[in-house]
Amino acid sequence: MPTRPKVRTMSRKPNPAVTAAAIEADPRWAQLLARSTEADGTFFYSVATTGIVCRPACPSRHPKPENVRFHATLDEAVRLGFRPCKRCKPHAVSHAAQLADKIARACRLIEQAETPPTLAELAEAAGLSTFHFHRQFKAVTGVTPKAYAEAHRGNRLRAALGTSRRVTDAIYDAGFNAPSRAYEKSNATLGMTPSRFKQGGANANIRFAIGQCSLGAILVAQSDKGICAILIDDDPEALVQDLQHRFPRANLIGGDKAFEKLVAQVVGFVESPRQGLALPLDIRGTAFQQKVWKALTRIPAGRTLSYSELAQKIGEPAAVRAVAGACAANKIAVAIPCHRVVRQDGGLSGYRWGIERKAALLKKEAKAS
Repeated sequence: MPTRPKVRTMSRKPNPAVTAAAIEADPRWAQLLARSTEADGTFFYSVATTGIVCRPACPSRHPKPENVRFHATLDEAVRLGFRPCKRCKPHAVSHAAQLADKIARACRLIEQAETPPTLAELAEAAGLSTFHFHRQFKAVTGVTPKAYAEAHRGNRLRAALGTSRRVTDAIYDAGFNAPSRAYEKSNATLGMTPSRFKQGGANANIRFAIGQCSLGAILVAQSDKGICAILIDDDPEALVQDLQHRFPRANLIGGDKAFEKLVAQVVGFVESPRQGLALPLDIRGTAFQQKVWKALTRIPAGRTLSYSELAQKIGEPAAVRAVAGACAANKIAVAIPCHRVVRQDGGLSGYRWGIERKAALLKKEAKAS
């Protein structure tokens, strides 16, 4: 029986042009070229021709894309035989981490002070110039030191109003130097005057009704200023308890037929996003949160943005974490469409009312567009 000739197999080497194209299409390549300090710690890159692994912000000359590989961790690159770069020192604590620690300590100083520290005092404690400190504080937290102090003071005021016998005492305990200053800020921080907040929203009329949709039970609540809550849950009773907890002494009024039409409008939007939803909103939150929430309302149905893209939209490209926090704090589902914000890779991240509901909303909107 004749023997078959031996066929010599050869391993095919990767095509450099194809490899380069794939690397250049990766969003991390743009961060590498920009020497992005914001990307520091989110990934590392190795260079085949030098055998080293670097941070995204490494000051060394840019490598050719066909020689680059990206790694989620430093250990991953080291296991493959790459050595840590001696210039950017990827194994050491990053400059970004050091800076974040300084900003975190500044936040603690603000929170522990009886009266808000000045910008100069905070910058001196961080060992930075006032200009550099102000810019970096905003980049890390998403707000200025003054706005952070005001938000914290608002939180202290809420707590003090719950324990102090007199409203005036609560105002001074929260760090306001005069009651007039507290009342000036009360609409944004409390959604009502300090006196009314202390009374648990007494005499505030909030109409509400519960409907059913494909996502489960949905509660719509409206103050005299507009929609103040759209909540979703499998248990209708849990929705009512949530509303009662927020306004323990408000006049919670079950919706009449006219109000139930409003609920039907919200349910109709959930089921058929093409019809749109234009409602007056009673948005209560910090200045930064309101900025994010207003930007969310401008994302059209059928479209999504990443958290970083949303941060760029509001003019705060470095405040990605703060943007994610504002999305998580949203209590007006659907009307403020935080479900349209996704991870950089398009994947679904946390959603106040459950990932499954987020996926269902996006699927409906994709079909409608």
